[in-house]
Amino acid sequence: IGFSKYELPEATVYIQNGAKYEDFTGLDSLIRQVEKFHEWKFLHNPEIFLFLDNESYWHRSFAKGLFVTYYDRIFVTPTAISEASEGKISMDIFLLHELSHSLIFQHLGFTKFNKFPKWLIEGIAVYSANQMGTSIYPGKQETYKLIKQGYFLPPEIFRTNEEKKFNLSLDNKIGFLYSEFACIVDYMIDSYGKEKFIVYLKQLCDNPDNNEVFRNVYGLGFETFIYNFRNHVDSE
Repeated sequence: IGFSKYELPEATVYIQNGAKYEDFTGLDSLIRQVEKFHEWKFLHNPEIFLFLDNESYWHRSFAKGLFVTYYDRIFVTPTAISEASEGKISMDIFLLHELSHSLIFQHLGFTKFNKFPKWLIEGIAVYSANQMGTSIYPGKQETYKLIKQGYFLPPEIFRTNEEKKFNLSLDNKIGFLYSEFACIVDYMIDSYGKEKFIVYLKQLCDNPDNNEVFRNVYGLGFETFIYNFRNHVDSE
């Protein structure tokens, strides 16, 4: 109620009455782009909700980010719509990010998605959307520079109680972390190839033990890989 519904070939869009956004021309191509990178097809059309006012958005999403994906529903704030129209952010890049979350959820389901490595969910989304160096996300070289300065969060403790022990005193902590994780994905693909990365991704769907899956696929422990990544960053 209060939304206009648009059925596209590969997505369903709901626009709150009065919201001014009707440019859906590239949405299907974004979905195909996400499917190509992840080598998965959407099991059903993702749903995208665009809001007129923040109150309605917060009432339905309980979140304050510009975009949020609840499993396979993507919510877009009025601020995001406004900033996209002003050229401050790229709607396409942010939607690619959220569509990555949506696609992974569709193939994992509720229980497996919640056990999936949180750092990898964000790292894949930022990397596959080519989001580093845009909006709040530092570029690869800037992220490397910060890591060299000592800013680094071991990815496996992201969004755990252990994260509190790492006081990353950065004005843009979340942007840095997401770019850090994207750099790890980038290094993984650059070092071992995209094909092996997809094997790693899909094995994690059946076994949420990242250390076990990583060793099975890559032949070394995840801690050793992260050590190698840090050495790589220092050498750049």
